[in-house]
Amino acid sequence: MDCNGSLHIDLHIHSDASDGTLSPAEIIDMAQKLNLAAIAITDHDTVDGSKAAVRSGIPPSVRFLPGIEISADPPPSFPCAGSFHILGYRIRVDDPSLNQNLTVLQEARRNRNPQIIERLNSLGMDISSDELKEAFGEEGQLGRPHIARLLMKKKMVASVSEAFDKYLGKGKPAYQDKYRCGCAQAVELIRNAGGIPVLAHPALLKPTLNQPVGDLIRILKNMGLSGIEVFYPEHSRGQTALYADLAAKYDLLMTGGTDFHGSVKPDIRMGTGRGNFSVPYILYEKLIAAA
Repeated sequence: MDCNGSLHIDLHIHSDASDGTLSPAEIIDMAQKLNLAAIAITDHDTVDGSKAAVRSGIPPSVRFLPGIEISADPPPSFPCAGSFHILGYRIRVDDPSLNQNLTVLQEARRNRNPQIIERLNSLGMDISSDELKEAFGEEGQLGRPHIARLLMKKKMVASVSEAFDKYLGKGKPAYQDKYRCGCAQAVELIRNAGGIPVLAHPALLKPTLNQPVGDLIRILKNMGLSGIEVFYPEHSRGQTALYADLAAKYDLLMTGGTDFHGSVKPDIRMGTGRGNFSVPYILYEKLIAAA
């Protein structure tokens, strides 16, 4: 047990199985070098990163949680314009129902790419699906971040953030929506796979009806939500305190992580975010105790 609070963790990391740039083995190696006591790989709509991490071998000094981040629609009674993601921890990565549903989400992601590229072409940007596959391979979850990196590689934008701000973000000229499962289904899939469902980065949500976030937490708690990602680099001190209070009010676990993607988000470092961020080890211990 970490009695002095000196150990730290990162429970929100993306590998190249989705839209990160490091392999699961490289992530494990980096976590060890950074003296992180526990990590979770939470790739978008795939457990391939968690599977690969286990195959590569987890050193005794690093506790590892198999994880996922499922893209979901917000509850009908709480419409949101921002990304709505449910994290899942300590899941059984070979669960049949989970994997069958992830296949549907992965197919939706793949089907969206040609439509985005067609819209970019109509804007005079000469890129193709073949170029995307040649640049990043056909394995893993190719999506908007990879298209953004291709635009940057071809010097059509200066950064990934510029690609999203100008072309790929919601409401921008090349944006194309995709199928997502309902949030109740995402929570159920995680729980049925033995996992712990957690609301990801609540500050990134943009309620379209200006409802208080407490209403959302109550709705999700009734669906079976088990936790809130309280600690996140984009959360202000006030927001962190708010989400901690809501976790206590609704008897939910607190988690935290950097949302590390490697060079896609070069200012976000594993474990420390922009250098002034940390997540205490005790949250990992409480997560394990709950599981």
